[in-house]
Amino acid sequence: MAVVWLIVGVLLIAAEALSGEFVLVMLGVAALAAAGSAALSAPVWVDVLVFAVTSLGLVTLARPVLKRRLQPVEISRTNAEALLGGQGVVIETVDAHRGQVKLKGEVWSARAFDESEVLEPGRAVTVMDIAGATAVVLGEP
Repeated sequence: MAVVWLIVGVLLIAAEALSGEFVLVMLGVAALAAAGSAALSAPVWVDVLVFAVTSLGLVTLARPVLKRRLQPVEISRTNAEALLGGQGVVIETVDAHRGQVKLKGEVWSARAFDESEVLEPGRAVTVMDIAGATAVVLGEP
């Protein structure tokens, strides 16, 4: 019986590589604990109890800690970075040197990304860069 528990434990731990949720590895470790119990000639019901208690403890206690420590923290873009790639509308003619656009409800100074382009009011634009307090925009086709 110990060999069966050992094989199940190794297979569950190996399968964790596909899921990345830390559930299968917890069940695999619990199966290895049950294999240890079986190797000590414990009755089958003790092996099952060891597996159940160990897996429950690992999934509810250890898994959340591991997920917090090992999963990368998602960094959200803020301020000017959040405008990059965003859409806006020209409210004052934009050329290579000056103009104004409305981005996410705010009025920004702007200049054209393509220096030969002149963008008229009402034209949709995409923010290509933020240079200081000026949005560098490209006209939508």
